[in-house]
Amino acid sequence: MSWIYLFPLIGAATGWVTNWIAVKMLFHPKEPRSFLFFKIQGVFPKRQKAMAQKLGHIVASELFSIDEVVAKMTESDNKEVLLFVENKIDDFISHKLTESMPMLGMFLNDELKTKIKTILLKEIEQVIPEVMNSYASKMKEEVNVQEMVYQKVVNFSSDKLEEILVSIMKKEFKFIELLGGVLGFIIGTIQTIIILFG
Repeated sequence: MSWIYLFPLIGAATGWVTNWIAVKMLFHPKEPRSFLFFKIQGVFPKRQKAMAQKLGHIVASELFSIDEVVAKMTESDNKEVLLFVENKIDDFISHKLTESMPMLGMFLNDELKTKIKTILLKEIEQVIPEVMNSYASKMKEEVNVQEMVYQKVVNFSSDKLEEILVSIMKKEFKFIELLGGVLGFIIGTIQTIIILFG
């Protein structure tokens, strides 16, 4: 009867191995395999297209809305853009213009440089909103975040998909395996108690 005391260990081993197999079957077999009258395939490889579609929808609607990006672009006060442009104009007038046209440099004093810069900045400041709106509209028409995510995920190889999901959920998968062992041990212990004292 001493073998009865092995029930908890047998239960723990059985529970751990069962859950380990269950975790592995999330990814394997990667291609459909015939087994008796059934075809079996890992859950994630089998559902990869559905996952890609769902993930694309979530990313596009909840995480990275192109409408929000466009709104931010068109609502911007353009101060940073103008500062960048102003620095470029300063560099152009002070260096590149005089280097490319030395004769013109003879007539460029500080007052004239300031006037040129002011005129250019005023014109550019009026053009920037139009450019931003035009670019935003084009971006909205051409960039489909949902489709981009879908294509990216659906084209992952089975190995790549497994690598990504395991890296994200490694602790959770280990916990599932451990939980199987713990539950198996508890069930085995209960069986031993029932046999001994039942």
